[in-house]
Amino acid sequence: MDYLALVTGLCGGLGLFLYGMHIMAAGLQKAAGSRLKKVLEVLTKNKLIGVLVGTLVTAIIQSSSATTVMVVGFVNAGLMNLTQAVGIIMGANIGTTVTSWLVSSAEFLQTDTLAPIAIFIGAALVLFGKKTRTNQIGEIIIGFGILFIGIEMMSNGVQPLSELEGFTTAFKEFGKNPILGLGVGLVVTAIIQSSSASVGILIALAANGLVTWDSAVYIIMGQNIGTCATALLSSIGASKNAKGAAYIHLMFNVIGSVIFSIAAYIFFIFNPAFGSNIITPYEISIVHSLFNIANTVIMFPFANVLVKIAEVMCRATKTDDEEGEAMHLDDRILNSPSIAIASCVKEIVHLGKMAEKNLSLACETLINKDQSAIEQIYEREKKIDNLTKVITQFLVKLCNTDVTTEENDYITSLFHTVHDMERIGDHSENLAEFTQTMINDELEFSDTAKKELKEMFGETEKCVNNSITALESDSMEYAEKVIKEEERVDGLEKGLREKHIVRLTTNRCSPLVGVVYLDILTNLERVSDLALNVAQVVIKNNTNKQ
Repeated sequence: MDYLALVTGLCGGLGLFLYGMHIMAAGLQKAAGSRLKKVLEVLTKNKLIGVLVGTLVTAIIQSSSATTVMVVGFVNAGLMNLTQAVGIIMGANIGTTVTSWLVSSAEFLQTDTLAPIAIFIGAALVLFGKKTRTNQIGEIIIGFGILFIGIEMMSNGVQPLSELEGFTTAFKEFGKNPILGLGVGLVVTAIIQSSSASVGILIALAANGLVTWDSAVYIIMGQNIGTCATALLSSIGASKNAKGAAYIHLMFNVIGSVIFSIAAYIFFIFNPAFGSNIITPYEISIVHSLFNIANTVIMFPFANVLVKIAEVMCRATKTDDEEGEAMHLDDRILNSPSIAIASCVKEIVHLGKMAEKNLSLACETLINKDQSAIEQIYEREKKIDNLTKVITQFLVKLCNTDVTTEENDYITSLFHTVHDMERIGDHSENLAEFTQTMINDELEFSDTAKKELKEMFGETEKCVNNSITALESDSMEYAEKVIKEEERVDGLEKGLREKHIVRLTTNRCSPLVGVVYLDILTNLERVSDLALNVAQVVIKNNTNKQ
């Protein structure tokens, strides 16, 4: 037997299978785009909806492991709680069965003919298609073609094993010993980090008549446990709640696999002839699907119990959002760019609200000269600067993912938005420095000047607040409000500046106080300009969607 040809055929086929699945998933994600984000947005505490969402998302990205890793990221980023996560995790196990049906269909389809044709058509659409959607469809078709070539190579590669008596004997042993069968499925899946790929290998072996019913059932159960390794590894270094999501995935799959393995063992004891029959690829897909659907139906009523146990296991806590810490960013969600972009927007809103707090406090301090408030402003400004760096670094990573041209343009505008929010914080710090000057030099505004500044403060703060709301809700209405408010701030600044110059020229105001007053007006006017920049990003994004 040519063992080198066997190993190269199996490894090469597995590589093509995984690569084809990756290309197909990437194309499907791009095609889904914002729709995938909207699907997750409708997610509520209704766990049944979560199951449906998990099934749909996994069917799109072709990997329950990837979906669970995303869920860990969502929980870690504060986008989802464990109650919402449990439904998605259950649905992910159903969604992953789509891949096994695709692979088993190779038995009935003439893949040796269809796969090259699919790759040719897909490549033509990618290379010559002028529309983005055409290119995305081309990627999906190429992925299908490569996936089928991979499974064909694996099947041909393992064909010589059918002549090896020791190999067929080993599969019979897997059927007699459930622990051994579970162990094989678990280890192989944990190593290659994909239950879809390990099921593909099993189907390739089954296509050559090497797998019996009883061994296949136990191996499939082991594969469902092995797929948990990816999420568990992903949860390392994540929050306690995120670890809880990985534990839910582990408990769900382990409990289900153990229950069905025991049931299968009892069944095969009474039906040994059936258990020793050769299983076909099509039948493997049936077993895989029935197990995951039945497991979800059985475990669904106990979803809250799984959440409670996970919380105890990791001592999950509901912590308050810590100011200055990134609340919505997690590298695990970079695999889903549309959702990662939405998370970035949430984080920029968080940054904006911090800057807004500093602006409000700085304006208030200019009137009451609170020294402790000045220190608070300086301390928060450091946090604003740190968070700005974190968001910027995440946006850089996001740019390097598989984003569409439209998404890339929006990410570019978000870079500017982050800078604008950070600059609002800088101007607030400037206002705090003016207050420090007033305290040190024992300067005081007149009652008229205080009244004018309060009016300017109010208009500027309203401008900033509405710009943040516009970004948060992607609202054209609030963005247009900012445009009008910014014009009012400009007009007010010009009028107050002229009035103050008159006071200075008629000696009704101290020159030192006058300089501070004019600098305050300048800073506030620039803050309103920055708020306008944010609103314009929202307007541009909405215009591009139309």
